[in-house]
Amino acid sequence: MNATIKIALVDDEILFRKGISFLLQREDNVEVIFEASNGEDLISQLNENEVKPDLIIMDLKMPVLNGVEATKIIRKAFPDIKIIALTSYDTKSFIANMIQVGAVAYLIKNTTPKDLILTIREVAAKGFYYNENVLKTIQETIVSPKNTKGGLDTSFLSPREVEVLQLICQQKTTAEIAEQLFLSPRTIEGHRNNLLLKTESRNIAGLVVYAIQNDLADLTI
Repeated sequence: MNATIKIALVDDEILFRKGISFLLQREDNVEVIFEASNGEDLISQLNENEVKPDLIIMDLKMPVLNGVEATKIIRKAFPDIKIIALTSYDTKSFIANMIQVGAVAYLIKNTTPKDLILTIREVAAKGFYYNENVLKTIQETIVSPKNTKGGLDTSFLSPREVEVLQLICQQKTTAEIAEQLFLSPRTIEGHRNNLLLKTESRNIAGLVVYAIQNDLADLTI
């Protein structure tokens, strides 16, 4: 049986938040452990609660402390918690900003319940989930000439690490990568940890951005 995915919901619109909570409570292996109405409320609950969420569904536009600033704080204080950005704004600058501060997925508020559940399960399994629209935005916005690292030397990555990185970019799980490369999942975890260290990426989502920036990614999903 799969482990339960523990979720925190953060949105200042109570009705919307309760709607998502109701939806998620009906799913197997998904549990909403607490809700918050803004970033400050969220951070105080994270500090107080012994049980931490695996992932946070975070609205971006909130009073007191907005989702972007809250994400920056959580990335430093609780680096293991994954953040799914939730917003009404489908603009490239919003997407790029949230990815750069450390969100691992991006959902528009008019998304379908099916897409919400898919995103949660993909993030829980793989560490991130970017749909085609978000991947395109990463390529167009984050990988603009002023942001590229000037043809960064990627020779410090081994051929095997590059191979693993490309499969991560195809949104394959550790188990799927292990099976494809005839290696153990533990070996793949080792390669993934080396990639995070070598590329100075904060999370798997950062690895994907790095791969795109350096023309290492095969984004045929």
